[in-house]
Amino acid sequence: MTIRLTRDSATGTRQRIELEGKAPLFTDLPTDLGGAGADPEPHDYFDAALGSCKALTVTYYAQKNGIPLTGVDVEVNRDDSEERKGHYRLDVKLTLRGPLSDEQRATLLRIADKCPVHKLMTQVEVSIETRLAEGNFSQ
Repeated sequence: MTIRLTRDSATGTRQRIELEGKAPLFTDLPTDLGGAGADPEPHDYFDAALGSCKALTVTYYAQKNGIPLTGVDVEVNRDDSEERKGHYRLDVKLTLRGPLSDEQRATLLRIADKCPVHKLMTQVEVSIETRLAEGNFSQ
């Protein structure tokens, strides 16, 4: 999948995010860094990716295994106070809805930590190569 980001206007820092076949998203810097602060910043999308993956993984697992989950709410709280020291903490709280037994709740909690984004963030070595596009882009 290709994701394209372009500056949304001639001024400012807001970026338009285009994903193939999806509605556009937007991102910006917070106001203290010169952005308008009206759109999520990149860290927000990172944190939201974890929360949404956990919710979808738990929902999918419950549906496939006949667990009477009627809804799941996820709250992600970030502590980035030591990010520059190499520590980025996300505290995730799941609210599982439905007539669930203690065993089912424990199973769904365990499954939440097996979501692909959780694994990507904690168990996978990610390689990133950044390069410049070729051509004259002086305009």
